[in-house]
Amino acid sequence: MNLKRILLLLIILSAVSCKKKTSCELSDEILQVPIDVSIKRMEKELFEADSKKEVTRILEQHPEFTQQYLQENLYKSREELASELVRVNQDTSMQELYREVDEHFYNLSDIEKDVRNAFKYIKYHFPEFKVPKVYTMVSGFSSDLYISEDIVVIGLDYFLPSDHRFQPADLPLYIKKRYQKEYIVPTILVALSSRFNETNLEDNTLLAEMIFYGKAYHFVKAMMPCTSDEFIIGYSQEEIQASYDNEELIWSHFIENELLFETNPFEIRKYTGEAPFTDAISVEAPGRLGRWIGWNIVDDYRFSNSLTINELMKEKDAGKIFRQSAYRPRQ
Repeated sequence: MNLKRILLLLIILSAVSCKKKTSCELSDEILQVPIDVSIKRMEKELFEADSKKEVTRILEQHPEFTQQYLQENLYKSREELASELVRVNQDTSMQELYREVDEHFYNLSDIEKDVRNAFKYIKYHFPEFKVPKVYTMVSGFSSDLYISEDIVVIGLDYFLPSDHRFQPADLPLYIKKRYQKEYIVPTILVALSSRFNETNLEDNTLLAEMIFYGKAYHFVKAMMPCTSDEFIIGYSQEEIQASYDNEELIWSHFIENELLFETNPFEIRKYTGEAPFTDAISVEAPGRLGRWIGWNIVDDYRFSNSLTINELMKEKDAGKIFRQSAYRPRQ
């Protein structure tokens, strides 16, 4: 094995092992990547505007936000959209919600830093990446995150503290717990990973679904290497530890029930869909265990084959990834 491949192995091993560490250092080389990222506080501008004319001016200054997020095309004119925003934002409850968001998210420098560093990592590894503009908004619990090629909009009201009196309606507790500040940037990156996550659309197996999510989570960890796994997959530290402790049992369930090549969507959802637990395995097991196993398989595949993150994301063959991962439950 030549020196280049040895060094690559060490880099990958460091990234994988970092999954169980609480601290690490970002690459100085990558942090030098020149990109322009700042968070535009649209809720401040729009809620503090004192007239329809002022709101219209703000909308004109942010055309992507106006056209894509606010869906300007659904209104007869920009002025009509501005009038609607003035009406909604002057509502007493919305004003109170805005004040609470402004108090809890007065300073977003830490989120802005995380977004900037993550985007630098993506740009370094994927030079074709078009860096989106980032906005925040108070949506009235109508939109938590909006992500397109051009813009990212963070609905800050969704990420108020879990014990706050304002809460999104009709969300199960196991999902609500992921609406915390620490989840914002990793969740954005999970969504952005789909731009690079090449797949075989004709493969409808559970294995393909597991590998898809595994690649997505691996991508986030590679772009945010110092982020705890709990904020990537949405498990508590206790759930992560319990999953590793019972990995052999979990894996044997998939093998003994011949699930990897299952194509029934209902069966697949049992292991990768949103749920408080994976009851097909145990009511004590966290939900989406198929995604978690897929992440471990993808980690092993990249490490075992000394691949770059680009090579990993371009591989469409889930079966190949599984076979060449040499995956075995951790002892």
